[in-house]
Amino acid sequence: MTSQRQMRLGLSMRYHGYHLGAWRHPDVPAAGPLDFRYFLNTTRLAERAKFDMVFLADGVGIRARDEPPGSLCRSPQTVELEPLTLFAALATHTERIGFVATASTTYNEPYHIARKYASLDHISGGRAGWNIVTSWSDEEARNFGREKHMDYDTRYERAEEFVRVVTGLWDSWEDDAFVRDKESGLYYDPDKLHVLNHKGRHFSVRGPLSSVRTPQGRPLLVQAGAAEQGQAIAGAHADLVYAMSFDLASAQRYYAAIKSRAVQHGRTADAVHVLPGFTPYVGRTEAEARAKYDAMRQLIHPKVGLAILYNYLGDLSGYPIDGPVPEPTGDVRLRSIGNGVLQMALREKLSIRELYEVMAAGNSGRVLVGTAEQIADDMQTWFEEGAADGFNICASHLPGGLEDFAELVVPELQRRGLFRREYESTTLRGNLGLPPQVNRYPASQTASRHEPAHPLEVS
Repeated sequence: MTSQRQMRLGLSMRYHGYHLGAWRHPDVPAAGPLDFRYFLNTTRLAERAKFDMVFLADGVGIRARDEPPGSLCRSPQTVELEPLTLFAALATHTERIGFVATASTTYNEPYHIARKYASLDHISGGRAGWNIVTSWSDEEARNFGREKHMDYDTRYERAEEFVRVVTGLWDSWEDDAFVRDKESGLYYDPDKLHVLNHKGRHFSVRGPLSSVRTPQGRPLLVQAGAAEQGQAIAGAHADLVYAMSFDLASAQRYYAAIKSRAVQHGRTADAVHVLPGFTPYVGRTEAEARAKYDAMRQLIHPKVGLAILYNYLGDLSGYPIDGPVPEPTGDVRLRSIGNGVLQMALREKLSIRELYEVMAAGNSGRVLVGTAEQIADDMQTWFEEGAADGFNICASHLPGGLEDFAELVVPELQRRGLFRREYESTTLRGNLGLPPQVNRYPASQTASRHEPAHPLEVS
């Protein structure tokens, strides 16, 4: 085993891949996202390549809109399997790879989440992680008795309390609470049971949780997004942070901010890993990589392309598609991002078609096109210069995009000593090299077993 610091790799596995035309690729099964075997084959490929985890993103509604009209019926991002159910099935057919599944703090209750993820950690033998999201769309709100989504500050305030309640419930029982002594008839030691009794602004949860401590101590906590409130939650609680940075300098700033917040909360900087995402197009030569990228560009229907730009620049359907990109029109939802998109189009002299082809290549995320050596060079630079502890690979199409990365880039990273050749542990926490998760209650503490050692009420 090498003592050299090594990268952590996750695979973001959703729909047909991150290119928004991936479902039309000749090697991609069009009905794949509703087929368990499609996900199992992809997960096993990631496990053979020694990835740390697969990441299952999710939303609790169809968030895409038919803007411009006729675009939604051409998008496959409308139906998918529920991620916790999928996780449970995949875990029984794999051995070492971890699973990070998304669940909303806005449209769940803490006890539900604490119990489900504890169960998943037991089922998988210690390979579970919870990706904490607040949800963001009115389309989701309307599935849960609301006309409008909860306002920004309220949903993050709720999320912070939600996480504290869940982690409190996960500590309901000390590690050795269950003696199961058939001779005496004692099933658990009552001195090692702790009732949460949480009463806060958003939640009132008594506990205890009907689950013992999990193989990892508790499932991993994962957070994504650059919002100030999200960074605060990440610094206090997260084990992993998924990032979406487009250049080294901004990635370094974000990385430093997350590490600093962790230290401010009495944690070490190494207690939280930051994994930026990107979409690779890799070939044995630059020309082969570019050919793969260009072939995917042809799969975007113009209406889908215009839908990609709608939130940033408004309705561009009345403009020549091969003409220049105009100023944003109408009610633009993401105006600050839209300004950046427009400036990129002007700087690079892109037509509307060329712009949406760029945006579609990685679902508006960072894209790398090149040989294994070139992509490994980029990853190594970010890894060694304080921008990343690893990466979340957002394959362009599945399974082909992952196959290319596993066959070409992973061996190059291994040759450089930057990525493992074998798993180090049977748990996700162990493979990530994260510190053990210790129960908040000392083993010797018995006097106040029915109250939390650190009350979780919100002032």
